[in-house]
Amino acid sequence: MDQRTHPLLNRRPFTEKGKVVSAREAIDLIRDGDAVATGGFVGVGFAEHLAVALEERFLESGHPRNLTLMYAAGQGDGKTRGLNHFGHEGLVARVIGGHWGLVPTLQKLAIEGLIQAWNLPQGVISHLFRDIAAGKPGTLTRVGLGTFVDPRLGGGRINDVTAEERVSLMPIDGEEYLFYKALPLQVAFLRGTTADTLGNISMEREALTLEALAIATAVRNSGGLVIVQVERLAEQGTLHPKDVKVPGIMVDCVVVCEEPEHHWQTFRTVYNPAYSGEIRAPMASPETLPLSARKIIARRAAFELAPNSVVNLGIGMPEGIGSVASEERILELMTLTAEPGVIGGLPAGGLDFGAALNTQAIIDQPAQFDFYDGGGLDIAFLGMAQADGTGNVNVSKFGPRLAGAGGFINISQNARKVVFMGTFVATKETLAIIDGELRLPEGGGHKFVSEVEHRTFSGALAAQDGKPVLYVTERCVFELTAEGLVLTEIAPGADLERDILALMDFTPLMPETPRPMDDRIFHEASMGLREVLLSQPLAQRLSLDENDDIFFINFENLRIRTQEDVEAIEHEVQTRLAPLGRRVYAIVNYDHCRIDEAALAPYTEMVRRLEARFYSRVTRYTTSGFMRRKLGHALEARAVPPHIYENAEEARRHLKE
Repeated sequence: MDQRTHPLLNRRPFTEKGKVVSAREAIDLIRDGDAVATGGFVGVGFAEHLAVALEERFLESGHPRNLTLMYAAGQGDGKTRGLNHFGHEGLVARVIGGHWGLVPTLQKLAIEGLIQAWNLPQGVISHLFRDIAAGKPGTLTRVGLGTFVDPRLGGGRINDVTAEERVSLMPIDGEEYLFYKALPLQVAFLRGTTADTLGNISMEREALTLEALAIATAVRNSGGLVIVQVERLAEQGTLHPKDVKVPGIMVDCVVVCEEPEHHWQTFRTVYNPAYSGEIRAPMASPETLPLSARKIIARRAAFELAPNSVVNLGIGMPEGIGSVASEERILELMTLTAEPGVIGGLPAGGLDFGAALNTQAIIDQPAQFDFYDGGGLDIAFLGMAQADGTGNVNVSKFGPRLAGAGGFINISQNARKVVFMGTFVATKETLAIIDGELRLPEGGGHKFVSEVEHRTFSGALAAQDGKPVLYVTERCVFELTAEGLVLTEIAPGADLERDILALMDFTPLMPETPRPMDDRIFHEASMGLREVLLSQPLAQRLSLDENDDIFFINFENLRIRTQEDVEAIEHEVQTRLAPLGRRVYAIVNYDHCRIDEAALAPYTEMVRRLEARFYSRVTRYTTSGFMRRKLGHALEARAVPPHIYENAEEARRHLKE
């Protein structure tokens, strides 16, 4: 690696203040052609004060020039802050970035071919920092195969002036891998909360720790200059060792931010102690969404959730899952995560994205991507801008607009199940819902195209791996198969030919009749999703004690809504008991069971049939006095003795009387 050193590194101790210098003093040490690595996620952890000082020096003097910029996550507000300060012709010559959508000034330079530019997966870059720190030649991974970062599909290069190949294909033992080449780094821009005069950095008021340690180590071991922006100073030896996130041996310059607006916790929030884990704030419910296309999509996607699952929610449309989950009282049944290192709590959105309220843990971003890349995510909900017939998805580039992949490639490729979410066509929403049926507008830009413009997700690779993948829109649902996309569900009120097939550039595979999307999605009332998720499969609710000849039926927390539910119960009981060729005793647990009025008569008639055929005697129990009266009256009306007790012990005691 290049072992160039900066002037400051040759004179220790630096000043009477130790490593503490002004922003301009630190920036003046950056040389033309240096490679600069920046930490941050949107606005979290970004050293805005240093970026402003760099921009001011360049505009005044024309130096430093021709920098190489390397960053993992998007760092900006979509306007002027963050890495937008780097977006001047001549200031940067090369940019290697994970996400470009928040940095229009850099995006413009890349699209116009004024700089060399690469878009690589966010998780890969965060790991590449760590591998550079360890002196490795690069990062070896399967992440990116079959997407636009695969060298066979462009190698992540954004424009024609970018000739250098930074990604190469490397087969090992018959398996394909991608190798991402390392590069020496001369400057680090990082941010913390407190520094002591030895340069030890703590992050107690930061919402994330990100890849700060990996970048600092990479730059230090490349012979470079590590500059850290902080809010305040402490005397050496006063920081608790476990609170130090970047040790002073890796830090060269400490810059105390002189402008409070340059050290906000996020680009939207000055400071929220619940984001940094200093307090647990009362958990306000997310805003309830109106019944719109966004909510319909979020509701249908939420049916794919499972209790005790580890979940990632992408930015944009998937954020609606949090609102629906709160409304349906299921947030506590799962663990939400975000790629910069948040585990648990409620991830924030907008310019607070990356932070979260009341987290269980905040870990470094490279460690989070270790977890993600190794298959730790049970399910991921991600946006979808374009999809084609083989299941490929594009969220990264549309004509002259360069959004970039961010963590999308890592997450979509490695989560055990993926649900893509987006409106069916590109149009301003004008749909209406009347009596639970959609009334859809005509036309709209096609999003299901013959071939995606930029391949951010490989349908073929996912199908080859057998990954469950769904594509959820407000008017229909597709599933990925080895043969391509299959249209499996259609919304009530949507016409198959007019509202779906006519607005696609390919014809999906279809069963003879796609099944209707769940009717509950299209009504204002709660969908009862908590009951659905907590319900056990019928097969697990039935058990036979061979010694006592007692058949146990556990209907706790079960909701019986329809004739189909009743028929399913009867079928399962018959399947279990018919082969015995004898009658058995039965005990039924009705605790917290709900039988809708429309299903009560069919249910009690079914009970009468089962008793006549399979049972010697049946007792029932529930702690609900209302349920005992309701079910008792309904059974008596069918000439079935109710025998309903308050608890399981009474029901068992009276069973063989």
